[in-house]
Amino acid sequence: MSNSIAYTKNYTSILDAVYQRASVSGVLTSGRRMVRAGRNAKEIMVPKIQVSGLGDYTRNVGYKTGSITYEFETKTFNYDRGIRLLADVMDVEEAGVLDCFVEAGSELQRTQVAPEADAFTFAEIAGHEGVSTATTDYSDAEAEDVLADLRAATNAMDEAQVTTGSRYLFITPTLRGVLDDFSLANPTRSNRVLERFSRIVEVPQVRFYSHIDLLSGDEDQFGYAPAEGAYELTSDTEVVSGKTYYTESSGTYIKVASPQKSGLSTYYELVGAGAPINFLVVEKSAVIKFDKHVASRVFSPDELETLDSYMMKYRKYGIVELLDNKLDGVYASLAPLA
Repeated sequence: MSNSIAYTKNYTSILDAVYQRASVSGVLTSGRRMVRAGRNAKEIMVPKIQVSGLGDYTRNVGYKTGSITYEFETKTFNYDRGIRLLADVMDVEEAGVLDCFVEAGSELQRTQVAPEADAFTFAEIAGHEGVSTATTDYSDAEAEDVLADLRAATNAMDEAQVTTGSRYLFITPTLRGVLDDFSLANPTRSNRVLERFSRIVEVPQVRFYSHIDLLSGDEDQFGYAPAEGAYELTSDTEVVSGKTYYTESSGTYIKVASPQKSGLSTYYELVGAGAPINFLVVEKSAVIKFDKHVASRVFSPDELETLDSYMMKYRKYGIVELLDNKLDGVYASLAPLA
């Protein structure tokens, strides 16, 4: 029995290590001191603290009396995913049980778990109601355009007193390359806005969308995909610059080339669709991110009455959410929908 327990612990630690190496959103994971266990396994408690401001000090009265409010808010996990993997007994015995499932577990983390976890994290942040966003097409943009938009975003955060000590810039490798090439070609030109970030993290575009759909696994549809969204009649009373409107004809939606105020009553918007993210600025304390892995032991064919296979089960659950009083610390630049 002791060997079985040690094996399970070693296997779980391998999964965690691979996940951390493969994930690019792990820098946003909340510290363990920030959260407490809730009443059940799918809840955590997040501390919230508020203190009074300063008042006048006088010789006769002395200090004004304020208060400290320290309480915990219960949060329910919004991510719960898992998979059961089977391997034919002959394949496993040729490779060795431990080697087979360590390799399979590593591949699962690197190619499936980490990309989906990143995509879910960024979509929950960029798609959160109240987050400042802008839609910009950088397909033919110069580095100066990207730098100017980054400067505007950092200026807004600086004026809102958002700390730079844990302010992260997540950006696509393509745009990061544009900025790097600009710095090399123009060593005397300023790109010091990049110094306003404590860390710059490259995120592959396939993990970087404003909304995603987590696929159920039915009909062999696993993993995630950019959300398709739905068309809804717009509620705008004025044409919003940069927004895409559509008209509907027999169930087909056509993009409006030149929106006019007079036509708003018949215009539709594509709501909840996964727009590609150009870059995302996040101050870490604005995010609640907590992950938990559950990796079971490997089941042998002797334990599976109807299958001549080995089986591994894996489950991961957690939460990604923003604190509404810290939305000034988040900004998303989105690419136009195709």
